[in-house]
Amino acid sequence: MVDGKGPEISGVVEHPGQKDLLSWQRPTWRRGLQLALGVVWLLDGMLQLAPFMFTPGAKGFSGMLAGTATGNPKPVASSITWNSNVVDHHAVAANAVFALIQILIGLGIAWRPTLKPALTLSVVWSLGVWWFGEGLGGVLHGTGSPLSGGPGAVLFYALLAILLWPTSTEGSTPFAAAGLIGVGAARVLWTVTWAFLALLCLLGSGRAPGGVSDMINTVNSGEPGWLSAIDRHATSAVNGNGLAVAVVFAALFLVIAACVYFPPWATQVMLGVTIVLSLAIWVVTENFGMILAGGATDPNSGPVLVLLALSFWPVAPATLRTTAPASRTTATLETV
Repeated sequence: MVDGKGPEISGVVEHPGQKDLLSWQRPTWRRGLQLALGVVWLLDGMLQLAPFMFTPGAKGFSGMLAGTATGNPKPVASSITWNSNVVDHHAVAANAVFALIQILIGLGIAWRPTLKPALTLSVVWSLGVWWFGEGLGGVLHGTGSPLSGGPGAVLFYALLAILLWPTSTEGSTPFAAAGLIGVGAARVLWTVTWAFLALLCLLGSGRAPGGVSDMINTVNSGEPGWLSAIDRHATSAVNGNGLAVAVVFAALFLVIAACVYFPPWATQVMLGVTIVLSLAIWVVTENFGMILAGGATDPNSGPVLVLLALSFWPVAPATLRTTAPASRTTATLETV
C-alpha cells in the first residue's frame, strides 16, 4: 500500500542491444556531406584502378599527366613533365599508390576517429593533384572554363574539406559550411568562388564562337548513344554562340555568388538553381566526367559543386535532440 492506495507496480524490460540502439544518432547535415565527400574520394580511387592506368607510355596514366603540361608556363610544364616521367618509369607502383591514397582518404573520412587526418590529407593531396594531375586546371592558358570542369574539380575537394571540418559548433550554425571559419567568412568564400567562376567564363577559350560546342565534342567520344544524342542537340544549340553562352553563364554565376546574402527563402531558391545548373553542366558539357566512356580519373566538378551548394543550404540549428527508447517498456499499474 502507498498512502492508502493500492499497490503500485513498475516494470522495466530492456531488449538485447538496447544500449547500442539508444546511443546511435542520425548523422547531422554536415556529417552527411562529409560522408558524401568520402564517397567521391572512394570513386576516384576505384577509377584509378582501371587496367589502362597501370600501362606506361602515352596511353597510360603517365600520358594523361604529361598532356596537362601543354600550354602552361615553362616552370609549371617542366614540373608536370618531370612528374609524368617518374610515374612512367614506375607505372604499376605509382598508380597503385595513387589509388590507395584516395581510397584511404575516403575510408578515413567515413570513420570518425580518422576524420580530421583524412580531411587534412585530402587538402594536401588535392593541391598536388591540381598541380601535377590537372595542370592547374587550365587556368593559366585559358582552357579552364567552368563548363568543362575549370578551374579543376579537385580544388573543390580541398575547399569542401575546409568548410566541412568537424567543430564544436556542430548543429548550431545556420549552414554547414560556417562551422570552422564562421558565417561571414564562409559567405565571402562562396562569393569569391562563384565570382571567379564567372570570370573564367569570360576569359577562357569557351567564349570563342565554337568554344562551347568544342568542349562538348571533346568529351563525346565513346559515350553511350543516348548521351551522344544529348551532346548533338546541345552542340547544335550553342554552335557559333560561344560568347553569348559565356555571358549568360557568367551572369548566372554572379547572381549565385551574391545569393548567400539574400533572405533565407531566396537563398534556398538560388541554391536550388545552383544544384540544377551544376547537374546540367555535369551531364551536357562534362558527360559525367567521361566515366561512361572509360578513361576518367574523377567525376569532374558537377557533383562537388552540388555538395558545395548543399553545404550552404540553410538548416535549422540541431541543438535539441529527442531520444525515444523504442525498445524499452515501462508499465505502471495503480490500483485505488
